[in-house]
Formats: sequence, C-alpha cells, structure tokens
Amino acid sequence: MSLRVLSVVVAALLFAACSHLPQHPISGPGVERAPTKDYYRQLPPGQHALRKLAPADWPDFGPQIRQRAELIEACSRSLNYLGKPSAKGFFPMAGISQQQVLESVRSFRELLSSAKSDAEILASLKADFDLYQSVGCDDRGTVLFTGYYTPEFPASRTRTARFKYPLHSLPANHVKDPITGETLGRKRADGSIDPTYPTRRELLASGELDGLEFVYLDSAFGAYVVGVQGSAFLRLPEGEVLEVGYAGSNGRPYASIGKALIAAGKLKREELNLRNLIQYFEQHPEEFEPLAANNERYVFFQPGDGGPFGCLNEKVTALASIATDKTIFPRGAVCFLETTLPVTPGDTYRGWVLDQDSGGAIRAPGRCDVYMGVGDEAGELAGHTYAEGRLFYLLAKGATEVARR
Repeated sequence: MSLRVLSVVVAALLFAACSHLPQHPISGPGVERAPTKDYYRQLPPGQHALRKLAPADWPDFGPQIRQRAELIEACSRSLNYLGKPSAKGFFPMAGISQQQVLESVRSFRELLSSAKSDAEILASLKADFDLYQSVGCDDRGTVLFTGYYTPEFPASRTRTARFKYPLHSLPANHVKDPITGETLGRKRADGSIDPTYPTRRELLASGELDGLEFVYLDSAFGAYVVGVQGSAFLRLPEGEVLEVGYAGSNGRPYASIGKALIAAGKLKREELNLRNLIQYFEQHPEEFEPLAANNERYVFFQPGDGGPFGCLNEKVTALASIATDKTIFPRGAVCFLETTLPVTPGDTYRGWVLDQDSGGAIRAPGRCDVYMGVGDEAGELAGHTYAEGRLFYLLAKGATEVARR
C-alpha cells in the first residue's frame, strides 16, 4: 500500500466515527499548526451557528468566480437533494427552512448561468442576497479549514497471495430504513426483523460472509481504512479503476484505533498521523486485529457509479463542495469561504462552494473541510490544507431571517 496515498487519510482513523462518506483529515505532512484554539468548541445552548451580516461587513468576494461550470453542476446536485421529500426532515436548521435554501440555490444557479461576466455576478450578490457568517470557534467567526479527498488503493477482484483482505457485499437478509438508510437489523426466516447484528469480529469469524467477498486489498490495515472511509477508488492489476461505495453497515458502534493507542500509552496525541500508524502496525502486526476488534462496526460495499458522494447522496466536486457539521448548518446551501489553500500558495483563497458533505471530525461551528478530489495529487493538497479563515452562507433576499441568538 502506498504511503503517499495513505499519508493524509487521518481523522477518520484517529478520531472520527464511521459514516458512508470519505472522512476528513485534520493534519498532514508538512503542515504547520495554527495557534492552539478550541476549534471543536460547541455552541452554547440555544445559539445558532449563523449570524446575519450587515452589507458593510461583507467580505471581499474577489474579482472572479472560480469554477463557474463546476458550481452550476454542484448547485444542480444540491437542488436534486433539496427537492426530495426526505430532505424536509433535516430542516429548519439555524432558523433556515428547506424551501429557503432551495430557492437560494436555484437563484444562485440562475445567476451563474445567465450572467455575462463575473463582474455582473458580483454586482448582483448584494442586491439580491443576504449573507450569514459562521460564529466560528470563538464567536468571532474563526473557522479552521482542512482538506479531504478520495484515495486510490491497489486491489484485485480475485484472491491471490498478495491480495487476500476482502471487502464484502451486503448480506441478503440485511434490513435498512428505505429513507434514511439506517440499519434496522436482519430478516429472520419467518419475515420478522432481528434488531441485533454481530460485531465486526463476530462477522469475520463466523463464516456467514463467505461468498460475499467483493474485492480484495493487499493489506489488512488498508481494508480497514476503506471500511472506515466508506468509499474508495480501487486500482486493479489490469489498470482498471473500480469505484466502490457504501452499501450498509451492521449498525454497531464505532471505536477509533487512534484513541485506543493513546489510551494504551502506545502513542501520544501529537504523534498521531497515518504514517506513524502504518509504521506502528508494521512493527507490531500482532496488535492490529486486537485493536481493530474494539471497533464493532463493519461496513458493506457495492459498486460505485459516478461518485464520490457526500452525505446528501449527491456527487461532491473538487473545490466546489465542503463538509460541515450538519447538526448546525443547513444542508446543500451556497457558501463562500475565505482562507488559505495550497491551490493558491501565498494568496488568500476566496471561492464559492456548496455545503454537501459531513464528517465525524467536523463537529463544530469552527470546523470546515474542503473537498480536493480523487487520487494522489488531491491527497497532497488535502494534506497541506490547514488554515484559519471565515465561512459564509448565502440566502436569497426575502427569505425569513435567521433567528437571532
């Protein structure tokens, strides 16, 4: 398994709970740390994560709209999600309704599609939209931006001496909620549902997954990484790239290997990165499975198509999709970020994005992840993304104002 490919897939293994999304790293090689702040500070009871700005306090949007075509496509994906009845269950959020976000994304897409120039778009923003800012980690708008990406791993459709660590397809008796995808249990022979599900260790030891092998990886730890990620692009020996995605899980709780190593005194928190984890398990291979067994969750896979997908079950777009805490921010909304990204070294990055993803390590108003794409180059960008900045949400004028604190 390539260390370069894996070197920045950190937070999901160290601190995050498993989801069906690519998880989001909080560090990477060569990244200098920002001053110590509590970027994971939670909102006080009753406080919203967004605060409306007066026009005089709006940020500088810059002279150009980056990736206009990609933004239009990303808007369409948000609208596809927002138009589904199931989306209503996640609103209102921060005082904002589903309809308000839908109308705002639609208006922004129409502006991007119809405007003859970037200058025309920028001139229309203050006339037709309101802007809200994340309160950040300090109630002053400070947000820590990190990057995430979709890695590629070597794999084989058939078991070989090298490729012998499987990913599994969903069992035929698996039952999940048709709307939320939440695991409900397993169907019994009489048609009733057994809400209990074996743990990861029990499933792998029982033999009941025999015949469900989906694809094989060349490392037990690599297969574990993909399971935590919940999706991946796998490069087969013949050169084909196979996309795999989340099909379901056993619904059991997740436990972090990183936290287990800290608790056991094996590594210090500041030493935790994927490179150190790989080195540790190379030196102590006998410790991997006992630690991995503490994680009861096991993820099942299916062929992917057109991904990678975010938490809206819509495709995410490099530099046009972000991940935030969906318990406090409105899903699918148009956002503007102002920070430092490695794609524009030395310059402040200002760009429009859609809020289309989430992550186990992104759980506060002071955290945001920027999606960087697929493969090694995207991984390098993600690993070098670690900077403070500001995050804003755009709503069409006429929408009900966000409730005050």
